[in-house]
Amino acid sequence: MKPLLIIGSYLSPYVRKVLACLELKGIPYEVDPIVPFYGNDRFSELSPLRRVPVLVDGDLVITDSSVICQYLDELQPSPALLPANIRDRARARWLEEFADTRMGDVFIWRLFNQVAIRPAVWGEKGDRMLVERTLKEDVPTVLDYLEADAPVEGFRFGTLGLADIAPACFFRNAGFARFQIDPARWPRTAAWMGRTLSTSPFVKLAALENAIARTPIAEQREVLKAAGAPISAESIGEATPRRGMMPL
Repeated sequence: MKPLLIIGSYLSPYVRKVLACLELKGIPYEVDPIVPFYGNDRFSELSPLRRVPVLVDGDLVITDSSVICQYLDELQPSPALLPANIRDRARARWLEEFADTRMGDVFIWRLFNQVAIRPAVWGEKGDRMLVERTLKEDVPTVLDYLEADAPVEGFRFGTLGLADIAPACFFRNAGFARFQIDPARWPRTAAWMGRTLSTSPFVKLAALENAIARTPIAEQREVLKAAGAPISAESIGEATPRRGMMPL
């Protein structure tokens, strides 16, 4: 099988979700690890909202992480990303949606964007008051919700799947922002996410993420190559960031 092309930074939770699913299924892939703000005109053609990840499989282009994961599950059904039971599948899809929307807003735009993206991309200081308010008000509501649904042991539907992978991707970014789940307050969620982040797909990706976490964006591609990442031969990135459709 010719490797699929995934466009997007290893530090994006949405890219991480797709890469974890590819690793879980053993599907070959390569990555053009651009930060979306640095995408050129070709990137705008492939991703009209200028968001990542983008999957390119021959003449097929998909620009939404959930749709990409569904495609991967149909492309190679085993191991399945969703449970067999119809009610469980619906619940798993909801947990993925909750992660992508509510957790994306809280952990990426209100937290990671302020402490990492704004300084690294735009040279701006983050909104410290927003970060403090997010940690005090928004993060606990997310964790309270997950705690009520978290499995006592193992994974949410028995084996590692999207219901586990999707929320774990956002806690990985929260960790870069120096937030850790309090196991005394949210013990089931802390243990569940700990188990998920300790699986081989996440461990493999974490090594590459750690290699670039404090690396200037312009140097990340070469650092990833040196670390053994499956980097594409060509890139649709450029040197200067653009403000585009992605919310800031």
